[in-house]
Amino acid sequence: MSSDDSGSLELKDKDKIAHDENELGIPSWSEEEKHKLDKIYRKLDFRIIPALWCMYFLTSFGSNVYGVTLTMNRSEGHSMRQRLDLSAHDTSTASALYYVGYIIFDVPMNLIMTKVSPQSWLARIVITVGVVYTCYHSLQNPAGLKAVRFISGMVGAGTWPGLSYYVSLWYPNDRQTRRIGYYYTAAQLSAAAAGLVSAGFQKMDGDRGYTGWQWMYLVYGCITIAVGISLLWWLPDRPTHQRKEATSKFKRVMSTVFYSPPPLTGEEKSMHLKDIEHRYKLLKWTWRDVIQVMTDLRVWFIILMYFGAVGTGFGLAVFGSTIIAALNPDLSSINVSLLYAPIWLFDFGGILLITPFADRYKNHRAFFFCGACVIIMVGLFVTTFAKGFWNRWAGLLISGFGLGPTIPICMSWSAEMFGPRYGDVGNAVSSAIVSGLGNLGSVTATYALYSGWPSDEARLYRNSNMTLVGMLGISVVSALACHMLKNKIRQT
Repeated sequence: MSSDDSGSLELKDKDKIAHDENELGIPSWSEEEKHKLDKIYRKLDFRIIPALWCMYFLTSFGSNVYGVTLTMNRSEGHSMRQRLDLSAHDTSTASALYYVGYIIFDVPMNLIMTKVSPQSWLARIVITVGVVYTCYHSLQNPAGLKAVRFISGMVGAGTWPGLSYYVSLWYPNDRQTRRIGYYYTAAQLSAAAAGLVSAGFQKMDGDRGYTGWQWMYLVYGCITIAVGISLLWWLPDRPTHQRKEATSKFKRVMSTVFYSPPPLTGEEKSMHLKDIEHRYKLLKWTWRDVIQVMTDLRVWFIILMYFGAVGTGFGLAVFGSTIIAALNPDLSSINVSLLYAPIWLFDFGGILLITPFADRYKNHRAFFFCGACVIIMVGLFVTTFAKGFWNRWAGLLISGFGLGPTIPICMSWSAEMFGPRYGDVGNAVSSAIVSGLGNLGSVTATYALYSGWPSDEARLYRNSNMTLVGMLGISVVSALACHMLKNKIRQT
C-alpha cells in the first residue's frame, strides 16, 4: 500500500469516527479545550482510580490467597488442603462454586447499582467480602469450604462489572480502556502479593495455635472491611448527583457523616458534564431493555472473548503455584510462592504497555486483543514443551504479559458498543453478563483442568495447558467476528 493510500485510509477512518460521534451527540472541542479536558480527567484519575485500585486489589486478593493457601506450609502438614483433608475433587468443586455465585448474581447486582448510590454499593461489596473471608479462619471441613466459596462468589458478584459501570459514569468511551487497565493491575499485583505475603505468614504458622493460612485470612478480612467503609467517603457519587436537603435529623446526620465531596466544581464540572452528557441521555430502563441487550449478537461474541481470557487468567491465578510445584517438586513452598509472584508483574507490564494504544486506536481493539491472546498461547506452548524448569517458568511469564490487556479491552469495548445504543442499562447489563457468563471459563479452568484432572499431573499439566490454548483460540475467532459485525452495523 502506498503512503497516499495509507493517508487516505487514515483520513476516511477519522471521518467515520467524527460522523459516529456527531450521531451520539459527542461535543467537538478545540485543541485548547481538549488540553483542559485532559487535565480534568487527570484530576478525576487521582480521586477515582486509587480507590478503585484498592477495592479491586482487596477483592481479588481473596481469590488469589485461596490458591496459595492450598499449598502453604505443606512440608509441616499445615496447608489448607491437608488440614481440611481436601481431595482434588473438593478443591475443584469449591473453586467452581465460587464462580457459580458470580454467574448467578452478576447481572442482578449490577442492575441494583443503576438504582442506588454507586459508591455505597461498591463499599457494600468490599465490606461483605471482608466479612466472609474472615470466616475462612474457622473452616473445619470440605463441606464448609464449598459453602463459603459459593457465598464468597455471591457477595463479590458485581465487583468487576460494577467497577466497569462506575468508570462509564465518569469517563467517555475513548478514555476507558486505560482507566480499566490502571485498576486491573490491582488483580495482577494482588496475585503477586498473595505469593509474597504468604511467605511471611508461613513464618507465623503455629502462633497462638493458628496455622499460617488462618492468620492470613484473619488479617486480610479485617483490612478489607476497614477499606470498604472508607470508600463511602473516598469515591464520589455520579457526576450528575445533586445533594438534597435532609428531611429529618437522622438523615441530616447520615448525610453529613457519609458525605463524599464532588471531585470537580465550577468550570471544570461544566466542561466534564458537557463531555459526557451523551452518557446520561438514556437512564430509565425496563426489563424489555434488559432482554434486548442480552439478545444482541455482539454481546455473545464478547462473552466468548472473555471466556478464554478470564479462564486462562484464573486458571493460572489459582493453579499457577501448583504448576510451578509440579515442574520442580524439590522447591519449598516459600520458593514456589516467590516464583509465582513475577507472573503477575509481567501481567502488570502488559497492561501498562498495551492498553493506552487500545484506547488511542479504538477502532482496532479486536487486533490488540487477538495479539495479546497469541502471546498467551506462545507462553503456554513454552511452558508445556520447552526443556528445563527455568525455560518452562519463563513461558508462564510470557503468558502473564499477554494476559494483562485482554480483560480491559473486553470491558471497554462492551461499554463502547452497548452504552450509546441502550443507555445506562446497556453499560450495566453488558458488563455484568460478559463478566458473569464469561466466568464459565473460570469454572472450566478450575473445575475440569489442573487439580480437576488428576491424571494430568503426571504429564505436568500438558493437556490442561493445551485446553487453555483452545479456549483462547475461540476468543480470537470471536473477537474477529465481533469486529466484522460491528463494522457491518456501522455501515448500515
